Amino acid sequence: MSLDADSLYRLLPAVYRVRDVQQGESLRALVEVVARELGALEDDLEQLYDDQFIETCADWVAPYIGELIGYRSLHGVAPRIASPRAEVANTIAFRRRKGTALMLEELARNVTDWPARAVEFFEQLATTQYMNHIRLHAPATAALRSQAAMLTVGGAFNRVAHTPEMRRPESGSGRYNIPNVGIFLWRLKPYRLRALPLLAEPGDATGRRFRVNPLGGDMALFRRPVTEPGIDHLARPINVPDPLRVRQFARQVRDATSTDAAVAFSDDYGSGRSVVISRDGVDEPLRIAGPAPAGDPDAKFVVRIADLRDVFDGGGTFTGWAHEDDIQDHQIALDPERGRVLLGAGRAAEHASSPFQATFHYGRARDIGGGDYERQPENVGDAAAPQRVAKDSQLLQPLLDELEDGGRLLIEDSLTYTETPTFKAPPVTDPDEPSVVVGAIPGVRPLILAGGPMPLEIDANGTLLLDGLVLAGGALHLPAAADNEPRTLILRDCTLVPGLTLDPHGEPVSASEPSLIVEHPFTKVRLERCITGPLHVRANSDTTVELADCIVDAAEPDGFAYAGDSTGVAGAEVTLEHCTVFGQLRTQLLRLASNSIFTASVRVVRRQEGCMRFSFVPDGSITPRRHKCQPDAAHPHALPEFTSTRFSDPGYGQLRLATARVIREGAEDGGEMGVMHELFQPQRETNLRIRFDEYLRFGLHAGLFYVT
Repeated sequence: MSLDADSLYRLLPAVYRVRDVQQGESLRALVEVVARELGALEDDLEQLYDDQFIETCADWVAPYIGELIGYRSLHGVAPRIASPRAEVANTIAFRRRKGTALMLEELARNVTDWPARAVEFFEQLATTQYMNHIRLHAPATAALRSQAAMLTVGGAFNRVAHTPEMRRPESGSGRYNIPNVGIFLWRLKPYRLRALPLLAEPGDATGRRFRVNPLGGDMALFRRPVTEPGIDHLARPINVPDPLRVRQFARQVRDATSTDAAVAFSDDYGSGRSVVISRDGVDEPLRIAGPAPAGDPDAKFVVRIADLRDVFDGGGTFTGWAHEDDIQDHQIALDPERGRVLLGAGRAAEHASSPFQATFHYGRARDIGGGDYERQPENVGDAAAPQRVAKDSQLLQPLLDELEDGGRLLIEDSLTYTETPTFKAPPVTDPDEPSVVVGAIPGVRPLILAGGPMPLEIDANGTLLLDGLVLAGGALHLPAAADNEPRTLILRDCTLVPGLTLDPHGEPVSASEPSLIVEHPFTKVRLERCITGPLHVRANSDTTVELADCIVDAAEPDGFAYAGDSTGVAGAEVTLEHCTVFGQLRTQLLRLASNSIFTASVRVVRRQEGCMRFSFVPDGSITPRRHKCQPDAAHPHALPEFTSTRFSDPGYGQLRLATARVIREGAEDGGEMGVMHELFQPQRETNLRIRFDEYLRFGLHAGLFYVT
């Protein structure tokens, strides 16, 4: 029987229930309290049974179950592995398979939450084989004419034999030797953009050149990995989020069409896979290149993989893309390394009436800026406030105008909204809630492409929240007002494109142009998990800026990433936590800088207040007191080395392994400084090395090798 309040109340004699109604139902209120406690007890009893099994137990129980089988706890630093549930569940299976490549690969995935592949390097040694047991898959000499073998040389899927290396793999250098095992890890994650119209190349007179990137620049496409079926499966290329390469992708397509003339897709191309090109309004995606099915000449396989790099004549003048003359009228060429699409002449004519669109994946190191990762846009404080939705690139301004008294506008797709909106926010009714929310639903990344500055009309005591948006083409601008009432602006998981827009090669068009201008002297600004260009915030005693897990990029090495204006005058008080700043910072007061990286000089006017701790700040900077910052006397030459400092690159803001350990492990908790701090990469490495000590067979040596 369910112990709810109504059931318990009906068990009471009717005479007491009648009297209770006459006396204000105080007895019923008591029964509701008892029922609530009984319900909690009932839930607890049910959970006690579930807690006996690792698959269903509460998170706090998992370490206790692990203790029963001798499991040694680690620091659960990554969100998806905060609980050791998966590792405890697999502990016995791991011990039975101790030291095998399959087990080490699964262990690496469980401990680090990164895709992994284990390689036993003794199998890749050039050796004299025993003639009674010939290994045809391991020839001692390289098959130089085999494109499949040569494309994998030195990587995680290497198929070419090597001579022995004497270095140990623990240092990340030695590989090919009898006792060596390599664990290859992929740190970049693939993020999806779905059903985006192809963007025409500016100034293209042929009408055939397009890009998949809605910002107009080149973009490397990534594989969407296929989940492995179980612990007895060794990772293959299709199981890891690698960047898609022209030659490898083309071979994959060729192999698919050569084995089955009727096949429509390859491992990486097709619905639900890494990339697919389709026609707007048509459900069936376009097929990969190959022969047309017999008797049906219109159902041709039209998509080809091609290298569409720029071509120049002898004088250095741009003449077009490679292979333009090789693409037939009914075909479409795709370059996955640059995100370029070339339409055949016939397809270009069709595109005018029925546009082509692409679904694809791009790479980033963490969930930051606009993206398709899980978010939940915040509700407004007033439940009666209007809720509006936008889709299909409709005009946003009419919907924003309907929120003049407060409310929420959600965008439901990843399309481009070409307009220059004015964001408005009335006074808040609840100080802890925003009066207007403009955001994207989880799983989409809309782009608002403006033609100039986007005004922020925030009324006195108003709060505006922008969530999950990509803003390009103009800066957000909050002008000064005649009153002295406060305003609040909050940006969460937003991208304010550094340089405002990108050129066709992914470079910023307007380097050092601000992405956010705040002139009102009584403003509170907070940015969380954002990528933004320069911030110009006018200094005032009542203006504060808080940045958490953000990248602020001046788009040029010596530009002003944070200042009061374009001349470099000191800006308003600022606080930074787990941030990376590309460019100079000028501020009246640096209230706190914690676990952050500054690539150019920092100048603070009021140095008697504030603190800088566990951060990298270049020599010659003028800051408040420092605590355990770099470089210091013991490490005077320590510098951060980045995979890339270009916004359009997949490894944007990611520290390279060449970076000094005092920076990669220099945060207060032993993590890395900068915006990638929340990845806890050093802790993941340490956890995995601890597990190696437990699960490696005697005499083996394991090394970690980062592919991305």
